[in-house]
Amino acid sequence: MERSLETQVSQAVDAWLAWLPRWEPATHRGRVAPCRRCFGSPVLSAVGLGADVPHGVQHGLSTRVKTIVDRSVAEYTAQNLPMLQAELDQQAARNRARTYLPSEGLEPEFEGLPMDPEPQPGAPFLFTIAGLAEEVDAAIPALPPLTDEAKAALRQEVSLADDFANMVGREVCTILLHHRVRVQAAVTQYVEPQIAAMLDELTRSLDAPFDPRDPHA
Repeated sequence: MERSLETQVSQAVDAWLAWLPRWEPATHRGRVAPCRRCFGSPVLSAVGLGADVPHGVQHGLSTRVKTIVDRSVAEYTAQNLPMLQAELDQQAARNRARTYLPSEGLEPEFEGLPMDPEPQPGAPFLFTIAGLAEEVDAAIPALPPLTDEAKAALRQEVSLADDFANMVGREVCTILLHHRVRVQAAVTQYVEPQIAAMLDELTRSLDAPFDPRDPHA
């Protein structure tokens, strides 16, 4: 029996709540570009995860919810949009020919994030994970071209899939409103104390920039 949308959302929130106690603030340098999955996300707004919540905390939930929407759209496409489904099947077959899939099988907390860190000025990478993946992709033949009529029909089906995704997304956000209280409680319990500790440590380091025990200070 298929799970209802309410059940899927509840299970996604449960999984995120089970992961949250393991979250720790990132110690590496942050990225300049905002995450396209999380920035301005109505999903995060529905549960009250605003800009004051660390991105790692946001990403784990938004990715899990996106998986629910993607699954619903995939089922709708398979049942109602044959041309788009055929195109997706061809792309899936092409992907299966790839021998290097660094972005596949990641945990939700890392899915969709850039595969490489930001380069340091004056210190370029000898190679990047994204670059290696592009080299593999270049060796795989491209999909056959479409006629103008097929392109027009495909655009119509893509538009229908987008409309369905938006409808499911709105319904998911409505469901998420019922989980807002426990999401906020978890952030208060597990996230805010760690942020407060980081700020306290920063304050102490600014107040005492030199170690008094260091004779060279």
